[in-house]
Amino acid sequence: MPSPARGSLTGVTGTRPRAPVVLFWGEDDFLLREAALTSLGEVRPTEVDAAEWRGGELQDLATPSLFGEARALLVTDCRSLPKEAVAELAAYLAVPDPSAPLLLACTVAERGKPPAALVKLIEPVGEIRQVQVTKKDLEPFLVARAKGDGLELTPPGARALVEALGNDVGELASALDQLASAFGGQRVGPKEIAQQFRGLGEQQTWDLCDKAFAKDLPGAMRSLRSLEESGDDALKVLGGIASRLRDLIKVRSLPDRLPPGEVAKRAGLRFDWQARRYVQQASNFTLEDLVAIHERVTEVDRSLKSGGTGDIVMPALVATIAGP
Repeated sequence: MPSPARGSLTGVTGTRPRAPVVLFWGEDDFLLREAALTSLGEVRPTEVDAAEWRGGELQDLATPSLFGEARALLVTDCRSLPKEAVAELAAYLAVPDPSAPLLLACTVAERGKPPAALVKLIEPVGEIRQVQVTKKDLEPFLVARAKGDGLELTPPGARALVEALGNDVGELASALDQLASAFGGQRVGPKEIAQQFRGLGEQQTWDLCDKAFAKDLPGAMRSLRSLEESGDDALKVLGGIASRLRDLIKVRSLPDRLPPGEVAKRAGLRFDWQARRYVQQASNFTLEDLVAIHERVTEVDRSLKSGGTGDIVMPALVATIAGP
């Protein structure tokens, strides 16, 4: 089915809309926000994170504009809406403004559903829309999205990109922008993907960190073996682990439920998707756990610089991080 975003989305369902009120729901918050923004065309909405709802956010929609400019409100992470916000929504939706779009984005867990109370509010007056790219559709989605960016990404290239970066759609979309800048007008296949993302082994170290701090011990060990077979220096790989660990300690020290943009700002990260991923990884550990792992990394660093061999000390470190 055609997507409100670039590429192909599946599973759009809902009632016939009678007001510009739409609940977008799915597993990927990047896709939800992009679908919502694309549905508005040139209109730029006011954006509110549900966790930061303060009350009165709907007043601008209900009050006529003095200058006639288009108004819209986008509320993200709607599973975090407090009860007071749900009550305000109910009051507004009793008589929604037909000229002011209200868009709600609700990220759910795998195979999850949006809150029934929220669905009950929206169904009588608006539209319920699922936004999703399944794993089997991810590679065709990337090929189609790349084409929209003027990039000729081959199916094997899409597969190589997913293997290199994982399934995070926001990260993959950012990678397509990078590829379009580097290889515009060329066919991009596995060779170009490897050239762009694996040339110095940095992406493989990134992959090792992702798997280790996600508690995927078998996957982390496979990534470590791949790095060893590629001849990557153990101290360099350890440096990548130490860098990720420092970022996770910063993220774990922040208050809970901060929006990704604020997490990225406070922790010194470049991207919101990076903040979302690091919050998820940091949640697998207490702050004390991360500090203890940092001490272990320091010990491994001393061992390697004193003549220890990476094929012995590195697997033990990875097991410490990724194991139960």
